[in-house]
Amino acid sequence: MSTYIDKASLWLTDTFDKEIKKEIKLLIDTDQDQLADRFYKDMEFGTGGMRGIMGAGTNRINKYTLGKATQGLSNYLIQTFPNKQLKVAIAFDCRHNSQKFAKIVADVFSANGIKVFLFEDLRPTPELSFAVKHLNCDAGIVLTASHNPPEYNGYKVYWNDGGQIVPPHDSKIIDVVNSLNFSEIKFNANENLIEIIGEKVDSVFTDSCVNNGTFESTKNRDDLKVVFTSLHGTSIVSVPEALEKAGYNNVHIVEEQRVPNGDFPTVVSPNPEEPAALKMATDLADKIQADIVIGTDPDCDRLGIAVRNLEGKMVLLNGNQTMCLMTDFLIKKWQEAGKLNGKQFVGSTIVSTNLVSEIADRYGVVSKVSLTGFKWIAKMIRDAEGTLDFIGGGEESFGYMVGDFVRDKDAVSSTLLACEIAADAKSKGSSMYQELLQIYVDNNFYKEHLIAIVKKGMDGAQQISQMMVDLRENPVTEIDGSKVLYIYDYDASTKTNLINNTVETIEIPTSNVLIYETEDGTKIAARPSGTEPKIKFYFSVKAPLDAIENAQKVEADLDTKIQRIITEMKLS
Repeated sequence: MSTYIDKASLWLTDTFDKEIKKEIKLLIDTDQDQLADRFYKDMEFGTGGMRGIMGAGTNRINKYTLGKATQGLSNYLIQTFPNKQLKVAIAFDCRHNSQKFAKIVADVFSANGIKVFLFEDLRPTPELSFAVKHLNCDAGIVLTASHNPPEYNGYKVYWNDGGQIVPPHDSKIIDVVNSLNFSEIKFNANENLIEIIGEKVDSVFTDSCVNNGTFESTKNRDDLKVVFTSLHGTSIVSVPEALEKAGYNNVHIVEEQRVPNGDFPTVVSPNPEEPAALKMATDLADKIQADIVIGTDPDCDRLGIAVRNLEGKMVLLNGNQTMCLMTDFLIKKWQEAGKLNGKQFVGSTIVSTNLVSEIADRYGVVSKVSLTGFKWIAKMIRDAEGTLDFIGGGEESFGYMVGDFVRDKDAVSSTLLACEIAADAKSKGSSMYQELLQIYVDNNFYKEHLIAIVKKGMDGAQQISQMMVDLRENPVTEIDGSKVLYIYDYDASTKTNLINNTVETIEIPTSNVLIYETEDGTKIAARPSGTEPKIKFYFSVKAPLDAIENAQKVEADLDTKIQRIITEMKLS
């Protein structure tokens, strides 16, 4: 415990302001457990950047941890691009302190002689990705904690292609950050280097979303009745305008959730993956008999979609279903335009459904699979420039990227694309749900399920680590009566064939993920979160579907199979 006290005592020196020192002194005197949690580690970059609870301490988001990260990034940019007028763009979301933190970050960059484009008010995360490229910046920052609870905030770093940082830059930036002392942070802003931006970038971004997310062949947009909710987040400044520009005029906004609010007062969690978050929207949809419900997370990079099933009931699509619908529709549009020539690709991630690859194969389109996180899909695009064109890509966690004008998941253009799919289906006497079932008929019926086990604090991190050790040292050889064919260990970069006992090398960056695949096409993945104290288990099972009218029975059988597996693995 004395180690934490010694580390915390450094925060009582003149390097830190009075408010921080007062908070730390109180913890030293009254709450040793809380003190330990705040200082047992330093805030780290994960798959989604740096994200955590706000407050004083090295394991918290505050002026000094953000300042140190920004000072380290400034130093790295200066080293990487010498003798250049460096430029960065900064955006922030609706969370508590996001605007204040954004200005602190801008101050540090400017104090290091770096030109800053700072958005005047909250903006969607994808607009920051767009702005980095549009303004020819060398890097970008967005202050957001995505869908985490109100006490969280975060810091995402983008590189000059508009994608989040990837190797080798990420580890090199972290090394520079870790080498710094808090006393080395330059907080004294050069206001002449800070330019406030807003409407001009907004207009170009929105137009680009409309150009990429809509198609001339779509008919009767006014016939599609849409319910939209921003869940108190930033999307309210972009999505309604984009829908209007695209010709969707029958849009009904959930007024109780319109105003941005970091407390997210009408929901337990502002996460569009959860049906409860969209309940107000689906209630409104039932009241007015809407065709589709769309809700976005606080920083507007992910979206949840609810549509009417064959019985007319509103059901929430999962991220894999949405990704498959969008990928299939986009490829068809490329095909109709005569743009498919074998030099196109779609992207997804290792824990997402294999149905994306099946869909792409039917059209002769390359399917690339990356580690979890859109920064890896952005890297795919950068690596393929000049050889393959990117159509679209997504992952199971309710995110999608339409084209490459934004190099991160984008709920603005994805909202437009969802409406295009729904409007197109309705004009043909079909529905978005029926289009999904037809994809299952054409390929296979895939059913996915996710379990997230939360383990907080130091003990939690150790428990999660031990769970992964156990899965590696005592591998499962049979799942629900089907032999395990392959074990993919992305930490060791190995693909082990259990039938012939051969081992291949996996040619993508390492990550703490373990995946089992069986003879009957079942896939189970285990992955500790890079930004939250949890471990996630992803389940995917499949079966043939011969006709849409048999979908309900096949789905019920697959659901039962997933529950058997969960019980078998003692995860229930």
